[in-house]
Amino acid sequence: MESNIVSLMKYLLILNDPPYGTERSYNGLRLAMSLVKDTQNPEVRIFLLADAVTCAVQGQKTPEGYYNLERMLRALITKKVLIKCCGTCLDARGFDESILIKGVQRGSMTDLALWTAESERVITF
Repeated sequence: MESNIVSLMKYLLILNDPPYGTERSYNGLRLAMSLVKDTQNPEVRIFLLADAVTCAVQGQKTPEGYYNLERMLRALITKKVLIKCCGTCLDARGFDESILIKGVQRGSMTDLALWTAESERVITF
């Protein structure tokens, strides 16, 4: 029987890779989903950097049976997971907040620095 992970931990997951083409961002979101599911009262935050900002673009269409990061992010948002995208990374790709999934916020390096300082565990993908 699996035991629950330590409760009341503060986790920060930093994703760098695009939503498709590699599975790093997918695996990061899988971990976030497991933390939320298997941990009592966790605080999980996700910061999307570089090409990972495209994980939060709304309207993703994937083949049936294939993972979809938009759906995964929406599920995490319903579990009260805070998700921010690097604003500089959005700008560099010609995006603004209007393309983001509802509930995902524009963030900054200051936000990431604060979240990092507040977290007990920081994991990068």
